[in-house]
Amino acid sequence: MNTLIENTISFVKEKLAGAEAGHDWFHIERVWKLSKKIAETERCNTDIVELSALLHDIADPKFHNGDETIALTVSREFLENQHAEERTIEQVLFIIKNISFKNRGEAPENLPVELKIVQDADRIDAIGAIGIARTFNFGGFKNNLMYDPNIEPKLEMSKEEYKKSNGTTINHFYEKLLLLKDLMNTKEGKKIAEERHDFMLLFLDQFYKEWNVD
Repeated sequence: MNTLIENTISFVKEKLAGAEAGHDWFHIERVWKLSKKIAETERCNTDIVELSALLHDIADPKFHNGDETIALTVSREFLENQHAEERTIEQVLFIIKNISFKNRGEAPENLPVELKIVQDADRIDAIGAIGIARTFNFGGFKNNLMYDPNIEPKLEMSKEEYKKSNGTTINHFYEKLLLLKDLMNTKEGKKIAEERHDFMLLFLDQFYKEWNVD
Protein backbone atom coordinates (compact mmCIF):
# COMPACT_ATOMS: atom_id res chain seq x y z
CA MET A 1 0.00 0.00 0.00
CA ASN A 2 1.46 3.36 -0.98
CA THR A 3 1.82 6.28 1.41
CA LEU A 4 -0.94 8.37 -0.15
CA ILE A 5 -3.48 5.57 0.29
CA GLU A 6 -2.35 5.01 3.89
CA ASN A 7 -2.64 8.73 4.67
CA THR A 8 -6.06 8.86 3.03
CA ILE A 9 -7.30 6.00 5.19
CA SER A 10 -6.11 7.77 8.34
CA PHE A 11 -7.69 11.05 7.20
CA VAL A 12 -11.07 9.47 6.42
CA LYS A 13 -11.17 7.51 9.68
CA GLU A 14 -10.56 10.70 11.62
CA LYS A 15 -12.96 12.80 9.55
CA LEU A 16 -15.83 10.33 9.85
CA ALA A 17 -15.42 9.52 13.53
CA GLY A 18 -18.93 9.62 15.02
CA ALA A 19 -20.69 9.63 11.63
CA GLU A 20 -24.12 8.05 11.15
CA ALA A 21 -23.56 4.29 11.08
CA GLY A 22 -24.63 3.80 7.46
CA HIS A 23 -22.16 6.39 6.20
CA ASP A 24 -19.22 5.91 8.56
CA TRP A 25 -15.69 4.55 8.11
CA PHE A 26 -16.98 0.97 7.88
CA HIS A 27 -19.12 1.93 4.87
CA ILE A 28 -16.07 3.52 3.28
CA GLU A 29 -13.96 0.45 4.05
CA ARG A 30 -16.51 -1.88 2.46
CA VAL A 31 -16.75 0.28 -0.67
CA TRP A 32 -12.96 0.49 -0.86
CA LYS A 33 -12.59 -3.30 -0.63
CA LEU A 34 -15.39 -3.90 -3.14
CA SER A 35 -13.78 -1.37 -5.49
CA LYS A 36 -10.46 -3.20 -5.31
CA LYS A 37 -12.24 -6.52 -5.96
CA ILE A 38 -14.02 -5.15 -9.04
CA ALA A 39 -10.88 -3.35 -10.24
CA GLU A 40 -9.10 -6.71 -10.48
CA THR A 41 -11.45 -7.57 -13.36
CA GLU A 42 -11.05 -4.27 -15.25
CA ARG A 43 -8.23 -2.33 -16.92
CA CYS A 44 -8.02 0.78 -14.78
CA ASN A 45 -5.90 3.12 -12.69
CA THR A 46 -6.09 1.42 -9.30
CA ASP A 47 -4.75 4.45 -7.42
CA ILE A 48 -7.64 6.57 -8.72
CA VAL A 49 -10.09 3.80 -7.83
CA GLU A 50 -8.80 3.50 -4.27
CA LEU A 51 -8.56 7.24 -3.60
CA SER A 52 -12.04 7.86 -4.98
CA ALA A 53 -13.55 5.00 -2.99
CA LEU A 54 -11.95 6.29 0.19
CA LEU A 55 -13.03 9.90 -0.33
CA HIS A 56 -16.40 9.45 -2.03
CA ASP A 57 -18.46 10.10 1.12
CA ILE A 58 -16.09 12.37 3.00
CA ALA A 59 -18.90 14.96 3.29
CA ASP A 60 -22.16 13.33 2.18
CA PRO A 61 -24.58 16.13 1.18
CA LYS A 62 -27.36 14.43 3.19
CA PHE A 63 -25.59 15.53 6.34
CA HIS A 64 -24.60 18.99 5.08
CA ASN A 65 -27.93 20.56 4.11
CA GLY A 66 -27.64 19.17 0.58
CA ASP A 67 -24.38 21.01 -0.16
CA GLU A 68 -22.53 18.96 -2.80
CA THR A 69 -19.46 21.21 -2.88
CA ILE A 70 -18.10 20.46 0.60
CA ALA A 71 -16.82 17.00 -0.33
CA LEU A 72 -15.02 18.43 -3.35
CA THR A 73 -13.38 21.19 -1.30
CA VAL A 74 -12.33 18.87 1.53
CA SER A 75 -10.94 16.27 -0.89
CA ARG A 76 -9.01 18.84 -2.93
CA GLU A 77 -7.47 20.41 0.16
CA PHE A 78 -6.44 17.02 1.50
CA LEU A 79 -4.94 15.80 -1.80
CA GLU A 80 -3.12 19.09 -2.36
CA ASN A 81 -1.64 18.82 1.13
CA GLN A 82 -0.47 15.34 0.16
CA HIS A 83 1.18 16.80 -2.96
CA ALA A 84 -0.95 14.70 -5.29
CA GLU A 85 -0.70 15.54 -8.98
CA GLU A 86 -3.37 17.90 -10.32
CA ARG A 87 -4.52 15.28 -12.84
CA THR A 88 -5.05 12.81 -10.00
CA ILE A 89 -7.02 15.38 -8.01
CA GLU A 90 -9.23 16.23 -10.97
CA GLN A 91 -9.99 12.56 -11.67
CA VAL A 92 -10.91 11.88 -8.05
CA LEU A 93 -13.12 14.97 -7.81
CA PHE A 94 -14.88 14.02 -11.04
CA ILE A 95 -15.79 10.65 -9.53
CA ILE A 96 -16.97 12.16 -6.24
CA LYS A 97 -19.14 14.64 -8.15
CA ASN A 98 -20.76 12.07 -10.43
CA ILE A 99 -21.05 8.92 -8.31
CA SER A 100 -24.40 9.62 -6.66
CA PHE A 101 -27.65 7.88 -7.59
CA LYS A 102 -29.52 11.19 -7.45
CA ASN A 103 -27.04 12.77 -9.91
CA ARG A 104 -27.27 10.02 -12.53
CA GLY A 105 -29.34 12.23 -14.84
CA GLU A 106 -26.64 14.90 -14.83
CA ALA A 107 -23.60 12.68 -15.39
CA PRO A 108 -21.83 12.99 -18.74
CA GLU A 109 -21.73 10.13 -21.21
CA ASN A 110 -18.71 7.82 -21.61
CA LEU A 111 -17.82 7.73 -17.93
CA PRO A 112 -14.28 6.60 -17.04
CA VAL A 113 -13.94 3.01 -15.91
CA GLU A 114 -12.63 4.13 -12.52
CA LEU A 115 -15.92 5.91 -11.82
CA LYS A 116 -17.91 2.89 -13.00
CA ILE A 117 -16.00 0.66 -10.59
CA VAL A 118 -16.42 2.87 -7.52
CA GLN A 119 -20.05 3.60 -8.39
CA ASP A 120 -20.78 -0.13 -8.60
CA ALA A 121 -19.07 -0.74 -5.27
CA ASP A 122 -21.00 2.07 -3.59
CA ARG A 123 -24.29 0.82 -5.00
CA ILE A 124 -23.54 -2.75 -3.99
CA ASP A 125 -23.10 -1.61 -0.39
CA ALA A 126 -26.60 -0.12 -0.60
CA ILE A 127 -28.25 -3.49 -1.30
CA GLY A 128 -28.35 -6.97 0.22
CA ALA A 129 -28.25 -7.58 3.98
CA ILE A 130 -25.90 -4.65 4.60
CA GLY A 131 -28.06 -2.41 2.44
CA ILE A 132 -31.18 -3.37 4.37
CA ALA A 133 -29.44 -2.65 7.68
CA ARG A 134 -28.15 0.70 6.42
CA THR A 135 -31.57 1.67 5.08
CA PHE A 136 -33.36 1.03 8.35
CA ASN A 137 -30.57 2.68 10.31
CA PHE A 138 -30.87 5.85 8.21
CA GLY A 139 -34.67 5.75 8.36
CA GLY A 140 -34.42 5.65 12.15
CA PHE A 141 -31.85 8.44 12.09
CA LYS A 142 -34.39 10.60 10.21
CA ASN A 143 -37.31 9.30 12.31
CA ASN A 144 -39.10 8.09 9.17
CA LEU A 145 -41.88 5.52 9.34
CA MET A 146 -40.78 1.97 8.59
CA TYR A 147 -43.87 1.35 6.49
CA ASP A 148 -47.33 2.74 5.86
CA PRO A 149 -49.47 0.80 3.36
CA ASN A 150 -51.34 4.00 2.56
CA ILE A 151 -48.19 5.82 1.35
CA GLU A 152 -47.19 4.82 -2.18
CA PRO A 153 -43.57 4.89 -3.39
CA LYS A 154 -42.64 7.88 -5.55
CA LEU A 155 -41.03 6.34 -8.60
CA GLU A 156 -40.43 9.44 -10.75
CA MET A 157 -38.83 11.92 -8.37
CA SER A 158 -36.66 14.79 -9.57
CA LYS A 159 -33.26 15.29 -7.96
CA GLU A 160 -34.64 17.96 -5.65
CA GLU A 161 -37.64 15.82 -4.68
CA TYR A 162 -35.34 12.91 -3.94
CA LYS A 163 -33.10 15.06 -1.73
CA LYS A 164 -36.10 16.30 0.28
CA SER A 165 -37.94 12.98 0.45
CA ASN A 166 -39.01 11.73 3.88
CA GLY A 167 -40.91 8.68 2.68
CA THR A 168 -41.09 5.35 4.47
CA THR A 169 -38.10 3.05 4.70
CA ILE A 170 -39.89 0.28 2.79
CA ASN A 171 -40.75 2.70 -0.01
CA HIS A 172 -37.03 3.46 -0.37
CA PHE A 173 -36.56 -0.08 -1.66
CA TYR A 174 -38.79 0.73 -4.63
CA GLU A 175 -37.56 4.29 -5.08
CA LYS A 176 -33.88 3.30 -5.19
CA LEU A 177 -32.57 -0.01 -3.88
CA LEU A 178 -34.40 -2.39 -6.21
CA LEU A 179 -33.34 -0.26 -9.19
CA LEU A 180 -29.62 -0.56 -8.54
CA LYS A 181 -29.08 -4.07 -9.90
CA ASP A 182 -29.91 -2.91 -13.42
CA LEU A 183 -27.69 0.17 -13.10
CA MET A 184 -24.46 -1.74 -12.54
CA ASN A 185 -21.65 -0.87 -14.93
CA THR A 186 -19.24 -3.80 -14.69
CA LYS A 187 -19.57 -7.54 -15.18
CA GLU A 188 -18.28 -8.23 -11.67
CA GLY A 189 -20.58 -5.60 -10.19
CA LYS A 190 -23.59 -7.15 -11.91
CA LYS A 191 -22.67 -10.59 -10.56
CA ILE A 192 -22.36 -9.41 -6.96
CA ALA A 193 -25.51 -7.29 -7.19
CA GLU A 194 -27.65 -10.17 -8.44
CA GLU A 195 -27.38 -12.16 -5.22
CA ARG A 196 -27.94 -9.14 -3.01
CA HIS A 197 -30.96 -8.05 -5.05
CA ASP A 198 -32.55 -11.48 -4.63
CA PHE A 199 -31.97 -11.32 -0.87
CA MET A 200 -33.84 -8.00 -0.70
CA LEU A 201 -36.80 -9.53 -2.50
CA LEU A 202 -36.87 -12.37 0.04
CA PHE A 203 -36.70 -9.84 2.86
CA LEU A 204 -39.62 -7.84 1.47
CA ASP A 205 -41.73 -10.98 1.08
CA GLN A 206 -41.09 -11.89 4.70
CA PHE A 207 -41.69 -8.32 5.87
CA TYR A 208 -45.13 -8.21 4.26
CA LYS A 209 -46.05 -11.64 5.68
CA GLU A 210 -45.22 -10.45 9.17
CA TRP A 211 -46.91 -7.06 8.70
CA ASN A 212 -50.15 -8.43 7.28
CA VAL A 213 -51.08 -10.66 10.18
CA ASP A 214 -54.55 -12.19 9.72
